Amino acid sequence: MTESFAFALDATDGRARTGRIATPRGTIRTPAFMPVGTAATVKGMLPGSVAETGADVLLGNTYHLMLRPGAERVARLGGLHRFMNWDGPILTDSGGFQVMSLGALRKLDPDGVTFRSHIDGSKHRLTPERSMEIQRLLGSDIVMAFDECPALPADRDRIASSMRLSMGWAARSRDAFGDRPGHALFGIQQGGLEEDLRAESAGALRAIGFEGYAVGGLAVGEGQEAMFACLDYAPEQLPADRPRYLMGVGKPDDIVGAVARGIDMMDCVLPTRSGRTGQAWTRRGQVNIRNARHADDPRPLDGACGCPACRGYSRAYLHHVSRAKEMIAGMLLTWHNLHYYQDLMAGMRAAIAEGRFVAWEAAFHAARAEGDIEPV
Repeated sequence: MTESFAFALDATDGRARTGRIATPRGTIRTPAFMPVGTAATVKGMLPGSVAETGADVLLGNTYHLMLRPGAERVARLGGLHRFMNWDGPILTDSGGFQVMSLGALRKLDPDGVTFRSHIDGSKHRLTPERSMEIQRLLGSDIVMAFDECPALPADRDRIASSMRLSMGWAARSRDAFGDRPGHALFGIQQGGLEEDLRAESAGALRAIGFEGYAVGGLAVGEGQEAMFACLDYAPEQLPADRPRYLMGVGKPDDIVGAVARGIDMMDCVLPTRSGRTGQAWTRRGQVNIRNARHADDPRPLDGACGCPACRGYSRAYLHHVSRAKEMIAGMLLTWHNLHYYQDLMAGMRAAIAEGRFVAWEAAFHAARAEGDIEPV
């Protein structure tokens, strides 16, 4: 345990990196995948079960927790860790993504954003200062600067103006964050798919100074090829001695490609959302357990997986409870998906540490290319 926030690189293999983020609440092994607990819960999972999958850190969301149950209430009840019974590190998104995703319910101005709640239509104001206050009340270990992110595609002038607004908000976030030993503030690089705008954003963030840096504004409609083209240069524009976090990514092959390009942290709702809709991620690709071909299949989802769904249940059973819309279906598939994602991260960490990441990556893609196991 440590009383401060620190990042150490243990090994590199090409541009892929493995290391450790030390926080007072525990160590985050990188590359790290953060399960999303938007509203103080990882849907379908108990906190102890999430920890059993190998997760070191969870993600919460400022916007949603601000609306319900309210940051002040969470603070009165002992903070987000106690409230949701998770004693490990928590990273909170600043609410900036909702500026983009809830565009019809907000009004943007240079000072901040006015929202109409998607729950009851009530009016709320979010600024860099208020975002920092909410995240302080929640007690998050890693705080994200407040930013604005345009959906792609967007024209260059829109991307440039948005990026420069976000850099102003980043400076205000830094000032409002203050001196909080043991807690970290991450800046968010913007600039769309424009290399020079990304460089300008990175320069502004480095001048302000943050404990970590995120690559924002991707996975917002641009497609994998364009995202990887951006990641071919964007992480290298950020400090090498600080964690690099790719926000909102993604599918397993997105994650592997991001790690290969120097990313240390990722988050996405995909493994939990997929689990609730009958989709499972395995070493041989994606499986729709609701398909009829699984109805008589006694085999596990993934014979190499040690999660409860694969240890104790057949594809036939998972098919049945998913088609019957039983709660256990979403619970088991979510547990499996989160377990698979954490196995993926552990595999990459070991491969990087041993200098065999290229071979590991080739084997990962080869297994997926084979496709799911043949029907019985």
